[in-house]
Amino acid sequence: MPTRDDAYRLMTEHVKNLNLQRHMLAVEAAMRFYARKYGQDEELWGITGLLHDCDYEEYPDLRQHTRVLAGWLREAGYDERIIYAILAHNDLNAETNPRTDLLSKALYACDEITGLITATALVRPNKSILGLEVSSVKKKMKTKGFAAGVNRDDIIRGAAELGVELDEHIGNVIAAMSSIAEELGLAGTGPSNGSTASAQASQVSPPARSE
Repeated sequence: MPTRDDAYRLMTEHVKNLNLQRHMLAVEAAMRFYARKYGQDEELWGITGLLHDCDYEEYPDLRQHTRVLAGWLREAGYDERIIYAILAHNDLNAETNPRTDLLSKALYACDEITGLITATALVRPNKSILGLEVSSVKKKMKTKGFAAGVNRDDIIRGAAELGVELDEHIGNVIAAMSSIAEELGLAGTGPSNGSTASAQASQVSPPARSE
C-alpha cells in the first residue's frame, strides 16, 4: 500500500487551499489519536484522515466528491478499508457505504469537529489551540452564526455513532490537534486583530456533507 509520504504528495497535488490542507492534517491527527485509543492500525487510520477530502477542491459537487477520489485511490493501490470509510463520510453515499465499521465512524466523528475547534482557537487572543478548553468549544458550538458552515448536528451525531461522550470527544480532538499545532497554524502568534481572526475562522469549516 502507498505510504503516508505518498498520501501527502497526493493531497498536496490536488489540494492547494491552505485551510483545506490544514483541515485534512487536523483530521489525520485526530484519526491517529483514535487509532491508538482503539488499538487499530495508526498508519491506515491516519492516511484515511489525510486523504478524506482530497478531491473536494476539484470536485466540490457532493455527487462527485469522494467518488472521484475513490477511483484515484483504487488506481494507486490504497486499501479498500480507506476507500470505504472515505465514501462513507459523504452522506450521499449512505445507501452504498453505510457507516457500520469503526474506521468509518471515527472519520465521520473527527471531520466536522476539527472545523469548530480551529475556528474557536483562531478567535482567542493568542490564536492558539494550546490550552484551549472543552467548555470554550462547547460555548462557541451554541453561538448562532459562529463558524456557520460547521454542522452542529453532524458533530453530535458523529460522537454518538463513535460511542464517545461529546465532551470527551472534543477533548480528544483538541489534544490530537495540539500535537501538530505548528502545522495547523494554531501554535499562537500573540495578540491579534479580532476582525481578522473572525474572518479566518469563517474559512475553516469542513466541506458540507449533504445538500
